[in-house]
Amino acid sequence: MLYSFLVHFFGPLISLFNGRQIVANKVDLPEGNYVLVAPHRTWMDPIFLALAVYPKKLGFMAKEELFKGKFANYFLRKLNAFPVNRKNPGPSVIKKPVTMLKKTDLSTIIFPSGSRYSSKLKGGAVMIAKMAGVPLVPAVYQGPLFFKDLFKRQRRKVAIGKPIYIDRKMKLTEENLAQVEQELQTAFDALDKQLDPTYHYVVPKKTKKD
Repeated sequence: MLYSFLVHFFGPLISLFNGRQIVANKVDLPEGNYVLVAPHRTWMDPIFLALAVYPKKLGFMAKEELFKGKFANYFLRKLNAFPVNRKNPGPSVIKKPVTMLKKTDLSTIIFPSGSRYSSKLKGGAVMIAKMAGVPLVPAVYQGPLFFKDLFKRQRRKVAIGKPIYIDRKMKLTEENLAQVEQELQTAFDALDKQLDPTYHYVVPKKTKKD
């Protein structure tokens, strides 16, 4: 309930001072659950991607430090977040999203680069999709990278790619992972070009919090 409330509250509120978010290719979203995969460009892109695919709801990983305190823990869990130890992730980093995809109506969102300061893809999203038996859905966000920039009327844009289905029999060898990751990267590049042929992502200056 809190998830839907915040979507209906913050979505229109953001649109008041930034304009309506542009979403391309939403019809390509598959039925059922999926792993939404996107390059991580700003701390705000999980919000804008979640708004883009709504009414489909997403669960997501968040670093365990954010769950300190009763209110923060309650609030994040109500938003379908679950804690992950980024330094020592362990098997739960795969098991939790796989269980969620199999046993609930929640999809999940994964930023395979792990950080908005890295362009290197990782194999976790592929493994989760394979084990859960759901497709990967590439997506990209273009727009303001900082909250203050929302007031400059720079439009928020999201493009969604066609689902990538993982063969359940495929072995997760380095070669096979590299092939899927290249397919994702190709999709990201095409989606960026679709939204803006001149788009170039500029890595934000790193801070101590990141």
